[in-house]
Amino acid sequence: MDLYRFLRLRFYIDLLIDVFFASKNVLSFQLLLASKLSGVSDSVKTNGEAAIPSNSVKPVGQTGISSGDDNPMKSKGATAIPKSTIKPVTQTDISSGVDNPMKSKGATAVPKSPIKPNGKTGASSGANLGVRGRASVSPVNKGKSIVSDDVAKVITFKDVTFGPHQDEVRFRLIHFWEAWNVQTKVLISIEMLLIDEEESVIQGFILYGRIETYLPHMKAGCIYRLNKFFGSKSKTIYRVADPDVTISFSWNSALSALEDSSIRFPEDQIRIHGFREFDAASDLRGDLYDYIGHIKLVNGKVPSDGLLLDEAEIAGSRRVELHVQTHDDPVMKLYLWDKAAFELCEKFKASGGTARVILVTTLNPKRFGGILSLSAMASSRVFMDSDVQETLFYLSWLNSNLDVASRVNAEVITKLEPATLGELFSYMNQASSKVAWFECTSTIDDVVHGSGWYYIGCGVCHTKATKGPTTLMCKKCGKSEIVGVAQYLTKLSVYDHTDQAVFVVLGDAGEELTGKKANELVERYYQANDSVGGNHMVPVPQAMVDTIGQTRKFIVKVSNHNLTAKTQILTMTKVVPPDDPEPEGSLGENVGEKGNTEEEDNADGLVKRGADVMESEGVKRAKCG
Repeated sequence: MDLYRFLRLRFYIDLLIDVFFASKNVLSFQLLLASKLSGVSDSVKTNGEAAIPSNSVKPVGQTGISSGDDNPMKSKGATAIPKSTIKPVTQTDISSGVDNPMKSKGATAVPKSPIKPNGKTGASSGANLGVRGRASVSPVNKGKSIVSDDVAKVITFKDVTFGPHQDEVRFRLIHFWEAWNVQTKVLISIEMLLIDEEESVIQGFILYGRIETYLPHMKAGCIYRLNKFFGSKSKTIYRVADPDVTISFSWNSALSALEDSSIRFPEDQIRIHGFREFDAASDLRGDLYDYIGHIKLVNGKVPSDGLLLDEAEIAGSRRVELHVQTHDDPVMKLYLWDKAAFELCEKFKASGGTARVILVTTLNPKRFGGILSLSAMASSRVFMDSDVQETLFYLSWLNSNLDVASRVNAEVITKLEPATLGELFSYMNQASSKVAWFECTSTIDDVVHGSGWYYIGCGVCHTKATKGPTTLMCKKCGKSEIVGVAQYLTKLSVYDHTDQAVFVVLGDAGEELTGKKANELVERYYQANDSVGGNHMVPVPQAMVDTIGQTRKFIVKVSNHNLTAKTQILTMTKVVPPDDPEPEGSLGENVGEKGNTEEEDNADGLVKRGADVMESEGVKRAKCG
C-alpha cells in the first residue's frame, strides 16, 4: 500500500512538471494528460502491486508526440497514441489533410479541443482553395508567428460595418504612412490604404501600441489576410478613401501574407481631380484627391536637360515648389514636403532633369495669396513620366500636344498683383479681404533702431528656438539640443509717393536685401568684440544701414493680424533683384498647411502683441553654426 501511494505521489509530481513545460501548447498537454492517465491505469495491477511506467517527458524544445514502437506507453491492452501532426510554433505553412490529426485505424481518437491557443486565426488550406497563406502575427502572441485551423468567413470591404468583426478580409496593401500629432510631435498611428478584389478602397488604422507587432511584416504592394478587426468611423477631414468606415486592427487581430492566390487584386486606385474640382474644395479640409499634369517650373526653374536641383537646399527647407498645369487649365502651385519632396528630387535626378509629367496623390487644396495651391500630405506619393499607366497616358498626350502645353506662361499666371501702400491699407480695411501677397515698390527711409534686428532660429527648420536650462531647443523638430542660427527679423520704415509704412524683413528677404547672411554678421560682430557679454544687444549692421535710400520692389504679405488687429506693419517675404524685370511670384519660403512660414509666424506674433523689442533670447548671444 505504501508503494502504491509513493507511485501515485510521483505521478502527480511528474504531471505538474509536464504541465509547466507544456503549458504553451494546449493540445500537447491534452495528449500528455491522456498518456499519463493511460499509463497509470495499466501500471496498477489487480493483485495490488504497481509497475513503474516509463518516463514519457519530452525535451522542452520537442513538440511532436512519438508513435508506433517508440511510444513508451504502448503495452498489451493499452491504448496506442499515433504520431501527431502538430507543428512547431515557428513553422509558417498552414496544415492540411484530415480534420482530426489523432484519428487513425484502431486507435482511440483524442477529440479536437474547442479551446484554441490565443491568436490562432489562420485558416486551413482545405477551406481556401487556390490560396496559400503564411503564419499570422497577432498582439496576443507578441508578434510571433502562429498557425491555426480556424476558418473565418471571408468578406469584402463593402460588407465592413461599424463594430467588431470576427470575419476575414483579404486585400492588397497599397501604401502606409505614419500619422503624427503636429503639436506634440508624438506618433499616433500607422495609417494604410487597402484595396480588395472588388476594387473597393478603404483606409486602415493601427494604433501606436500595436505598431511593433505588425509593421515588421508589412510591405507596400503585398497581399494579406486579416482575421478579426474593428470597424471604426472614419475621420471627417483629410480622408483618403470614400467609405465612412475604417478597418482598425484590434487586440486580437491576426495578419498574415496571402500567397499564390488565384484572385486578382488591383495594384492601386487613382482619384484624379482637375483645377475646377480643387478650386471648389479649397480650404474645406475635406477628402484628399490626386493630381496629374505637366511641370512648368521646379523651384523657379524650367525643366531641361541637365537641370540639377539643389539637394542641400531641399534638405534644409524640406520642400519643393512646382508650377503645374493639366492640359490647358490654369497653372497651379504644388508644394511637396518632406518625404514627397525627397521622392521627387530622386526621380527628377534619375531622369536627368527632363521629367515633365507628375502625378501626386492625396493633396490638400488651399489658396495662398489668391492663387490656388496644392499641398502634399503625409499620405502623398509621387509618380513621374513612365512610373504608372496614368502618367504614361498623359505623357503620350503631352508629346502630341506640345503647342497646347506651352500656350500658358506660368510666370505670367502666378505674377502677383502690384499695389501702392495706400492700396494695401485700403485692402486691409475691406471686410471681405483675406490673407494675400502683393508686389509693392517702396523706398527705404530708415532702419528701426532700439530693438533686435534678428532672432535665433533652429539651424534645420529656422523655427524660433526656445531657451532650455542649458541648451537651445526646437519645438518643431522636437529636439532638446540644437545649433542656433541667426535669422533676419528687422523693421524698416518705407514710403512711396503718398504713404508711409513699416515692413518687417524676414529670413532670406534680409539676405536678398543686404547680400549678407544674418548669422555671418552676428558672428563677425562677436569676433570683433570678444569682450562683450552674452546679453549684449548686437547693433544693426552697416550692411542693413546701407540700404537706406534704396528704392526696391518687395513682395509683402497682408497677414491675419493686419485684417483683425488693423495694424499697418506689413511682412516682407521677398526682395525682387534690381536686374529681374518680372518676379516669379514667390509667396515666401516654407509655406505650410496654414500658409505661413516659421519666420512669418514669429513676426505675426510679435506684431500682434505690439512688441517694439525682440524677446531677450532673440538678441542674446547664442551658439551659431
